[in-house]
Amino acid sequence: MFLDRQSPGYIGGILEMANARLYRFWSDLTEALKTGMPQNETKNSGEPMFAKLYETPERLEQFMNAMSGVSAGNFKAFAKKFDFSKYKTLCDVGGATGQLSCMVAAANPHVSCISFDLPKVVPIATRKIEQEGLADRVAAAGGDFFVDPLPKADVITMGMILHDWNLDKKKTLIRKAYDALPEGGAFVVIEALIDDARRENAFGLLMSLNMLIEFGDAFDYSGSDFASWCREAGFRDFEIIPLTGPSSAAVAYK
Repeated sequence: MFLDRQSPGYIGGILEMANARLYRFWSDLTEALKTGMPQNETKNSGEPMFAKLYETPERLEQFMNAMSGVSAGNFKAFAKKFDFSKYKTLCDVGGATGQLSCMVAAANPHVSCISFDLPKVVPIATRKIEQEGLADRVAAAGGDFFVDPLPKADVITMGMILHDWNLDKKKTLIRKAYDALPEGGAFVVIEALIDDARRENAFGLLMSLNMLIEFGDAFDYSGSDFASWCREAGFRDFEIIPLTGPSSAAVAYK
């Protein structure tokens, strides 16, 4: 089974991210604030972060397992809280190990899912999906979500994906989600959404600083930011679904 917040794997995922990678990068927060440049593994090489992380299969799977531990509680809550009664298909963009897709499929037996990520990820996701016994309703598909059209589905999800990018790329992904959805379809992002007044969700604000350290021009955002960008793309209705701790699902309906 995929790990939840109560399992040792959840804590292990956080420790993997915080101790093995992030701790030493945060020592350069001052430089990040002054320069707007990333302070992670790419600082000296100039390589894009994901290219560095995806360099070897072992490093890639280590990173994805850590992210799975961090995301498990929110994905499990979303699979149960979101009303899937009107929807039959889901595509999770940047689906990594297929965790969100498997949790949705397990909680909603009428829903079939696609976990969409770079081709290097597909073998890892396929193995995890098979381990969950859900290969009849969950598939892994390879592609580049900035280059290729997104697989069409009734629901498009992005779990901790949109905050990885600058504003132009955020809007590009939102438009691509809109294009992949039918009328009445739902676009869902799962993030540590910053409250609109930017006064309460300290974790969301800290996560935004972490995106600065990781990517330079990436940032977290509020629910009203999300609604504004989605409205530009053509979405018309919006809601926020609280999940676990400081995280929420922001939903835009086409």
